[in-house]
Amino acid sequence: MSTESSEPSRGVPSGVGPRAQETDEPEGPLSRSRSGTDPGRSGTEIPRGTGVTRAAAVWVAVAISLAVLVLLIIFFIQNQDQVRVYFLGLEGSLALGIALFIAAVGGGILVALAGGARIIQLRIQGHRRRKLGNS
Repeated sequence: MSTESSEPSRGVPSGVGPRAQETDEPEGPLSRSRSGTDPGRSGTEIPRGTGVTRAAAVWVAVAISLAVLVLLIIFFIQNQDQVRVYFLGLEGSLALGIALFIAAVGGGILVALAGGARIIQLRIQGHRRRKLGNS
């Protein structure tokens, strides 16, 4: 004897819950069947997930960049005290926020140069291995 009743449950909309998975009827005009094909077209495959598009990736990058920019603006506004800066015999007065930002950018440039040198070193090493392997 089955424990399921043939009557629809009260308070649960049609097409929701475990019973909705048992039917082959589409839930609406734009829904797909379980086989992944469009019920209105025979043999036409509807892509299940299109993945990440370039436009979506650009949108996320712009949103993150704007958030970082807002944080930088807040940092500059809160650190406007003038400080004396000395560098390679030069001296000047800058806002603390600007001085720290310049130092951070300089550190990033040094890291990028070191990383670039390592990448070139690994490419040369890989080229030598391929050259020796082909001989």
